Amino acid sequence: MTRQEIEHQLLNLSLADKAEIIQNLTKNLSTAGRGITKTPGVCGGEACIAGTRIAVWLLVEAQQLGINEAQLLQDYPHITAADLVNAWAYADAHPEEIAAAIRANNEVA
Repeated sequence: MTRQEIEHQLLNLSLADKAEIIQNLTKNLSTAGRGITKTPGVCGGEACIAGTRIAVWLLVEAQQLGINEAQLLQDYPHITAADLVNAWAYADAHPEEIAAAIRANNEVA
């Protein structure tokens, strides 16, 4: 199968299927936490998707509430499946930090 044939087939997949494939491919290219930044004065210094104010804990909490990746990509159109892979990798590497941020946010609300 040629690259063009694969590309054609991929373009005809649903958004959810595309997101899953991209996530699986990106896992092979990503390192834990890559694309995640912590900037003092931005979102309270929480870990965020680089170049955004979207906190990793927010994405993790959304996932815990049952929101799937395809919906996250629709809700946040300026992030990519690779950003989600990086967020999940960061969350896996820093579970206590993410859990504490979720708890703190829920206490404020």
